[in-house]
Amino acid sequence: MSGIRFGISELPPDGVDPGVFLDELATQGHRALELPFTKDFPWKERQCENFGVLAAQRDLRLSVHAPYFAGLTLPEEDRGKQSLAALEHTMKLGKWLGAPVIVAHFGSNYDEEPDVLMDRIRSRLDYVAPKVETLGVGLGLETAGNRSSFGSLGDIAQLAAEYTFVRPVIDWAHIHAMTGGGLTTKEAFTTVLAVIRDSFPGWMISPLQVQFSDNIFGESGEIRHVPYGEGTLRVAPLVEAVLEAGMTMVLISEARDPESHRLIWEEARTVLDGLRGTSGRLLQTVEAELPGQVRVVKDGERYVPSGLDRPITFSNVDKVFFPADGYTKGDLIQYYASVAPALLPHLADRPLSMSRYPGGIDEPSFYEKRAPGHQPGWMRTVPVPSDSQGGTIEFLVADAPESLMWFANMACIEVHPFHSTTAALDMPTWAIFDFDPTEGSSWDQVIAAAKLLRVALGQLGLRGHPKLSGSRGLHVYVPLDPVHDHSRVRRFVGEVGQYLAAANPDDITMEWDKPRRRGKVFIDHNRNAFGQTVASVYSVRPRPGAPVSAPLAWDELGTVANGDITIVDIWDRLLRYGDLFAAVLEGGQTLEAAEAALGLS
Repeated sequence: MSGIRFGISELPPDGVDPGVFLDELATQGHRALELPFTKDFPWKERQCENFGVLAAQRDLRLSVHAPYFAGLTLPEEDRGKQSLAALEHTMKLGKWLGAPVIVAHFGSNYDEEPDVLMDRIRSRLDYVAPKVETLGVGLGLETAGNRSSFGSLGDIAQLAAEYTFVRPVIDWAHIHAMTGGGLTTKEAFTTVLAVIRDSFPGWMISPLQVQFSDNIFGESGEIRHVPYGEGTLRVAPLVEAVLEAGMTMVLISEARDPESHRLIWEEARTVLDGLRGTSGRLLQTVEAELPGQVRVVKDGERYVPSGLDRPITFSNVDKVFFPADGYTKGDLIQYYASVAPALLPHLADRPLSMSRYPGGIDEPSFYEKRAPGHQPGWMRTVPVPSDSQGGTIEFLVADAPESLMWFANMACIEVHPFHSTTAALDMPTWAIFDFDPTEGSSWDQVIAAAKLLRVALGQLGLRGHPKLSGSRGLHVYVPLDPVHDHSRVRRFVGEVGQYLAAANPDDITMEWDKPRRRGKVFIDHNRNAFGQTVASVYSVRPRPGAPVSAPLAWDELGTVANGDITIVDIWDRLLRYGDLFAAVLEGGQTLEAAEAALGLS
């Protein structure tokens, strides 16, 4: 499992059956394909859908290159709107194809100042955003290849931070040209990869979409593509750098001739074959392309990982934690290492309760709040008042990928953060509506209850964000500024819950008497009390299949259920939609107006 998918940029030749074309690619070892819709749109929606199904059956990852005329920097407003329409159409075709990303050029810089161009690009993206941001297809912006074109890595990173659907696409030939032939060693590629990793969240570059071809260049940048071997750009040091960085990559050969495709792939494959097994074993056993794959070397009874920033060792990594699936402790550790870029912001400065399953999900478990004392010296602890202990308890905090890996090594399948941060422990940063289906109730009732809450929140001037619990129910988080204490937030959730139960008594209940809850969805407002926790977004849940508590868009309610998103298939979703829960961390809401509307003093 290399973590690198190689593919080419090509349309099926006229008269060739698409299935035969794809079979030939798969036989050659290709696992990706870029469809160059660079001049026009040769396919309509139905043809794209059929081709996407055939590609998925052969495990070929698709992308689409938008028409060259569809840029973002055109100064003329009419032509700019036409370009936006072309980009929008390309992204919609990408959705029919099942492609997670399309590729587009920024366009010329027209000898204008960068700030002027960026303002124009923002206005164009603002215009198109409502039409494309929920498609599940990223707008991949390609790095520029000459001085007259716009689009550096920094430009792309700035836009990706502002627009959830923007993604980076790295054209190595372009970077090679713009650096005057600087990409000739593994160290040079490693330097650029480090910039990429520092500039984009991990989920956005897992895998990293890149293009590769040989070229000649001059003082102004790229002049033209040339057959592989005639220039100075080589794929072997890139592959070595990517593997050493623990990254995943979709490598598209944009060479202009079949022989160059073959030579690039053979050189890449030679490196992959030569590196297999040379630096220990993979931590994971599951057959999935998890980002940031960790390799370990056995040292006595422990396993020592390589390439981490903080010292840590693991034990019993092959112990099966999910018997029905064969997933091991090593798979769990690797999952949390992989998801760390998306998960850590949701745990920042929050005390964590440990939910431990030392024998796996079928064996007894227990909660542990106090830091055990044998944690690594670099792990941070924070004091938390405890009425039951008559003092304070030192809780652990996760502030690095290694922290999450240590928790997983301690058999903490779930991650349970406080609702508040250490800055104000009694002031939660969200309110949680926990929809818990009781015996005899259905998932449809859960969805009906959550949709009713959405309406109620809208009437109260508040926004909420749903996520699968990963177990049986559904959670809706209402982001808050940390200005209300837990009791006030709990009261608010309880009051809204009572209104929901009154509006839909067939499906929703707030009854404490368990027999009277039967056949309904229970809203547990006590989840908002101080010290109470629920499984974090992106937390694994101790159930067969290793499901994940995954965020949803509101319009997905009813189409995605618990168990549908697991540790092996969440990655494509993150790449397509980004962190749908990022808005929860923004706060920006208080309860005063909603309380007044509810008649709460």
